[in-house]
Amino acid sequence: MKNTERDYSHIKGWGIDADPLDVPAYPMKRRTENDNKGMIWERPAQQPAMVEVLHSNERPGLSAVFGTPNPPAGLSGKIRRFAFRYSESMIRHWLLLLIADRVNMIEGVHQDIQSGHVPDFFSELGGKSELKYNKPGLIRKIALGSLITIVAVAWLGRKRR
Repeated sequence: MKNTERDYSHIKGWGIDADPLDVPAYPMKRRTENDNKGMIWERPAQQPAMVEVLHSNERPGLSAVFGTPNPPAGLSGKIRRFAFRYSESMIRHWLLLLIADRVNMIEGVHQDIQSGHVPDFFSELGGKSELKYNKPGLIRKIALGSLITIVAVAWLGRKRR
């Protein structure tokens, strides 16, 4: 038969937190019985969700208040919804969210072009800073991008013949 009441007084510091009024800040703040009254609070009213808000499957519902994000849409939205089927402890969840971000970027460029706005990729991707502070790196990136484009165009052209 196990004895549930054991004596741990020989362990240095054992039971230091047994008294809720005895805290490490005791010399600076003298605790009273009213200090713990503020710790009991009512949950704020639930903020209405006007758009679809994705949240972790590890919690039963939405937080009481949250930011109002853009609702998931298009292919990136489908990828996000699929990612939120998995726990946040799984790398699959985070990799799918990263992929959804890249797809969302491409969707945004497509929407810009459809609306008649041509994106300034050079400035938006930090080209001015690269030109000023990292010229060799910029030249490598341009050369690699050009090479990939030439190979892709040649491969697609050969495939059509």
